[in-house]
Amino acid sequence: MTMPRTVDFKETDLEAVDAASGRIVVIVGADGKMDKGARRVNRLSKQALSRYLASKEFGKQEEGTVRELAYPAGLQAEGILVLRLDRRADALQARRAGGAIAKAAGDSALLVLAGPHARAAELSFGLVLRSYKFCTYKSDRPEEGPKPVTIMVSNPESTAAQAGPMAALAEGVFFTRDLVNEPANILTTNEFAARLAAMQGLGLDVEILEEKDLEKLGMGALLSVGKGSASPTKLVVMQWHGGKKGEAPFALVGKGVVFDTGGISLKPAQGMEDMIMDMGGAGVVSGVMRTLALRKARANVVGVVGIVENMPDGRATRPGDIVTSMKGDTIEVINTDAEGRLVLADALWYAQDRFNPAGIINLATLTGAVIVGLGHEKAGVFSNADALCESFLKAARTEGEGAWRMPLGEAYDKLIKSDVADMKNSAGRPAGSITAAQFLKRFVKEDMPWIHLDIAGVAHVKKPTPLAPKGATGWGVIALDRMIRDRLEG
Repeated sequence: MTMPRTVDFKETDLEAVDAASGRIVVIVGADGKMDKGARRVNRLSKQALSRYLASKEFGKQEEGTVRELAYPAGLQAEGILVLRLDRRADALQARRAGGAIAKAAGDSALLVLAGPHARAAELSFGLVLRSYKFCTYKSDRPEEGPKPVTIMVSNPESTAAQAGPMAALAEGVFFTRDLVNEPANILTTNEFAARLAAMQGLGLDVEILEEKDLEKLGMGALLSVGKGSASPTKLVVMQWHGGKKGEAPFALVGKGVVFDTGGISLKPAQGMEDMIMDMGGAGVVSGVMRTLALRKARANVVGVVGIVENMPDGRATRPGDIVTSMKGDTIEVINTDAEGRLVLADALWYAQDRFNPAGIINLATLTGAVIVGLGHEKAGVFSNADALCESFLKAARTEGEGAWRMPLGEAYDKLIKSDVADMKNSAGRPAGSITAAQFLKRFVKEDMPWIHLDIAGVAHVKKPTPLAPKGATGWGVIALDRMIRDRLEG
């Protein structure tokens, strides 16, 4: 997997500025005042920094952005990166500023003169997140990864301690991004399951349920999705036992459609290549479980992911077919491209039936309708439990991951009524993301606190974000980890 960029925190050593290669980062507030490190850089660069800080260009530089003074005389460094960041910046501003540094610096070595800045750990986290690259299949990829980053601070030990859990988070995010970015000919259902099984080495208990096991359990909804594929359908269960013995776990459930053609209800050709990301929900669950194991979370959490491929062939499920879920409810398949809810229906019921969790959150790149409603800024949040929902929304706000609560209701539920089965899997375009949530709600037991996260708009993006290049974002790993910390470990 892609490993996060290495960051070392060291005691401030101004003499190290003299021989620094790559780029040197100085942090300056709106007042343009220089600390000791910046003054050292300024003297060695023959006042290049002070001239810039006195210029109109610095006045135009926005908070949290970076400007480069290239090839400064008197320094071995290739450039001076001037980061404008107030000392009172909050954690999210510092993360995004770190992302701006990473974008400007590329793969070059970095010496960041953070001095006494209180947000150095958050700055490093943003820098690491934005440094991610998925270049496994490029012939011209560098043999070595990005060069190391040294951050000089007044208190390196305490800053490194703050950054420790963030390193586990970064690895979880990168794991998710790698999974979502992988092409479907590489990330087959077998390969996906194997990568999750490998996490047993981190202390997770991992089980892989094969098709024969799913048949015994009566998972007709999940199995119906993969009938047209040569790749076997699987259910993978990951358990982390970090909390009190015997305490009910919290459950995370993910949709893992490694490629979605739409099945017999075939998607248009244009843009179908993006459907490698239709396993994004399972990818996020996997990244969260990895993070929990790496940081030794004091909580009991189970992750359940349905892994399948939706392909058309002579054995594929047809529109009009009726399938029976593990719960026992029958489903009329109106549209085989509304397959994610079939995957989740059985995975949700299994997670509740086996583990009786304290609460459950499912994630899926479920509907295009949620993108129409919320764009690529926020995930759709649907819930039957106000307290659980607010705890997640608070975590998402704290971590800067966009989320917006959407409605549920009986009127929407009526739209999925079937004339020939207990329900149908699609009600068409009107309220498409809501009717999908109403479908899933039928597979949530009474009194079970539940959230459905529709991440179709945020899992994979066409433009870079402050903390990720274009492609997979890893959205949700950080917010869910925060919610688990606050709700289960606090």
